[in-house]
Amino acid sequence: MMKTVLTLGLCALLLAGALRGEAADPAPFAVGNQSPLVAIYGLPAASEARVLQPSEGSLGLTLDLANHYITSRKGVENLVLDGESLCVRISARYGLGHRAEAGVEIPLWMVGGGFLDSFIDSYHTAFGFPGGGRDLAPKNRLLYRYEKNGVALLHMEQSGQGLGDIRFTGAWQIYSAAGGGRHLALRAGLKLPTGDAGGLRGSGSTDLALWLAGSWQRSFSAGTLSLFGAAGALGMTKGRVLAAQQLPLVGFGTLGAGFRPLSWMELKLQTNAHTSFYKDSDLPQIDAPSVQLTIGGALHLAPRMSLDIGVTEDLAVGRSPDVVFHLGLSRTF
Repeated sequence: MMKTVLTLGLCALLLAGALRGEAADPAPFAVGNQSPLVAIYGLPAASEARVLQPSEGSLGLTLDLANHYITSRKGVENLVLDGESLCVRISARYGLGHRAEAGVEIPLWMVGGGFLDSFIDSYHTAFGFPGGGRDLAPKNRLLYRYEKNGVALLHMEQSGQGLGDIRFTGAWQIYSAAGGGRHLALRAGLKLPTGDAGGLRGSGSTDLALWLAGSWQRSFSAGTLSLFGAAGALGMTKGRVLAAQQLPLVGFGTLGAGFRPLSWMELKLQTNAHTSFYKDSDLPQIDAPSVQLTIGGALHLAPRMSLDIGVTEDLAVGRSPDVVFHLGLSRTF
């Protein structure tokens, strides 16, 4: 199933390369931390600072294919996160008027051993990068396990797929420059526990996120430069994954830039960060802030249709997946 979805994504990429559309509004990569212990919560992906106009709508489809390999032992704790996940997220937003919009996001999760282990091992070998012991681990294995004081607080070896935690979103335009180019919005997201926490397709908690998103854009002779950022907080009720160690409040932020040298192509660079979701652990993979870097760009297929293509790496090593391949198709109408 994962191979089928990835193949479809690559076909879309090839099609995009053959098309030449006009420029669309700049937007950040809709990405976040895909760690199995973090992605189950309502941490919002980076979002636009421009709120939709009355009766304006937007549809989005994102695919995030993440390969996980983390082993860590310290004191009475032992952690293994070895597997692969694919999150397909369908989103819709609609402009309500009075500078407000509402939307919904529906995630579909596929969690298993995957197929990328051999490719990543070969990549590390070819460029002389350390493998962190992944070359000695069983290929395409699924094992998520966390032990503390000899007790298994998390153990998962069974592949699965299904609905994740649905999220409802809203936004209000605080400021928008008359000529465009500068925007500031207050955004919110309410995540409901609709996914299976036992299969790590949900957290079992109800989460509320509030954040400010801003953007700035200016055109030069060489192209158009855009800067964007966001900062906010996520509050969570008690979930079902490492419940005794889960924190009720997390801070998060995004900072990035884009440069569009051609009307149909944009290059983007983006960082995402958040504070720890858990406490009472000496392992940084559980109890420490995380920072991710996404590089890539967007192909503008039509005036209001874009395809994002990005690769996310863990700047804070081990606190997010080794690599995440991101595709995001969006259409505004």
